[in-house]
Amino acid sequence: MKKIIHKPILILLFSAWFQLGLAQELESFFSKSNEFFQTYVSDGKVDYEKIKMNPAQLKDLINLAKNIKVDKNKPIAYQAFWVNAYNLLVINGIVEQYPVKSPLAITGFFDATKHSIGGKEISLNDIENKVLRGNFPDEARFHFVLVCAGLGCPPIINEAYVPSKLENQLQKQTELALNNPNFIRVKGKKVLLSQIFEWYKTDFVKNGSNEIDFINKFRTEKLDPSSKVSYYPYDWTLNSIK
Repeated sequence: MKKIIHKPILILLFSAWFQLGLAQELESFFSKSNEFFQTYVSDGKVDYEKIKMNPAQLKDLINLAKNIKVDKNKPIAYQAFWVNAYNLLVINGIVEQYPVKSPLAITGFFDATKHSIGGKEISLNDIENKVLRGNFPDEARFHFVLVCAGLGCPPIINEAYVPSKLENQLQKQTELALNNPNFIRVKGKKVLLSQIFEWYKTDFVKNGSNEIDFINKFRTEKLDPSSKVSYYPYDWTLNSIK
């Protein structure tokens, strides 16, 4: 006698199989991204020349991420995926035009160029401002892990952002940036901030707080709350290993 598998059971089985496949793809993406960053990133800089000579590993990663769709209802995995996706796409965009002195030397690098990733056709600016900041408006720490290929950015790390460590990674990178005297420049009663704080001011001044209040949450040596704030010019020089 033949066994009859009812349609609802088949749907459940297919759904479970599909979800398992997505989970395995995502885990592979995190693992391979980690291997890539460990190979080509050192001391906050990227070896673009070395990647240019052998781009296969990077291209495979971009292709792997092309159709991975992470549910926003899984916010930690979603954030980790898109932070890595942004950093990888920045590196890929530089490598494709290398040698180049700055990402700004590439027309449309951040806004016009669309990338096929995460099941979307999307620009770098849209990943930052719609996918990440737009969906998680209270998470200002994104600014210290999204690396734009310029020396003005907080340094890129030589590991992937992964769900199991994302909270610690966000916290660590924010603390490193805001305790770095080159990033937060204190001159007596004056504090010079990266233009990140000027461009995205609304992310740092919420509920009656100001930039100094935000920064002091992460600093070992607190800034004087009465300090006068100004902004120093952003350094768009390429963050390349010489």
